[in-house]
Amino acid sequence: MGRDCEIPGWAVASAATAPVAMIGSWTVAASLQDGYSPVRDTISWLAARAAVSPEIAACGFAATGLAHVVTAAGLRPVPRAGRLVLGIGGLATVGLGLLPVDDAHTAHVAAAGVAFVALATWPAVARDAAGIGRLAPWSGLVAASGMAAMAAWYALEMQRVTPGKGSLTGLAERTFAVTQALWPLVVVVAARTGPAPGAATAVAASAGVRARRWPWRLPRAATR
Repeated sequence: MGRDCEIPGWAVASAATAPVAMIGSWTVAASLQDGYSPVRDTISWLAARAAVSPEIAACGFAATGLAHVVTAAGLRPVPRAGRLVLGIGGLATVGLGLLPVDDAHTAHVAAAGVAFVALATWPAVARDAAGIGRLAPWSGLVAASGMAAMAAWYALEMQRVTPGKGSLTGLAERTFAVTQALWPLVVVVAARTGPAPGAATAVAASAGVRARRWPWRLPRAATR
C-alpha cells in the first residue's frame, strides 16, 4: 500500500489549484492591461489599485495562498516544521492580494518578502532523512537551492544591475513564483505514489538484507 492513504484527496486538489490559480489569474489580468509586459513588469502591479482589473490578480494571490495553507494541513508524511513554513508562506501570499503595492507599499513588500522566503525554504525544512515518497532525501535541499538562485536573479533584476537593466524582472519573478507554486504538488504526488512508511524496510528484512535509503528503489534479495 502506498502513502496515498496519508495524503487526503483535498490536499491533492489544493496542491494542483495553487499553480493554476496563480498562472490563470495573472494571464487573464495581463490580457486586460494595456501596455503591460509579463516579461518586464511584476505580478504585483496587476493587483494594484491603478490596474484595470486588480480584483483578478488579488483573487489569484488569495486562491494560491489559501491553497498552500490547505496543502500544508494535508501533507501528513512531511515533518511538521516544513508544513508550518509552507502555511506561513501561503498566508503571506494571501496578504499580497489584500495589500495593493501602490496603496500599501511597505506592507506589500513585507508580505512579499515573507512569502518568498517561506516558500523558498520550506522544501529544505521539510526534508526527511528517509526521503518523502519517491523523493530522495536531498531533493528538498536541491529545490531550495534552485529557488534561492531564482530569488537572486529576481533581486538583481529588481535592482536593475543586470545587463538588461531590469528588462527581465517579470520573467524572473514568474519563474520563481511558478517553481514555488509547483513544488507542493511535486511533494504531494511523490508522497502518494511512494512506498508506505516502513515498506522498504519490511521487504528488505524478509529478503535478508539491509534496506537502502532511496525511496524509489527496493532492495534486492541477497545472493548466495
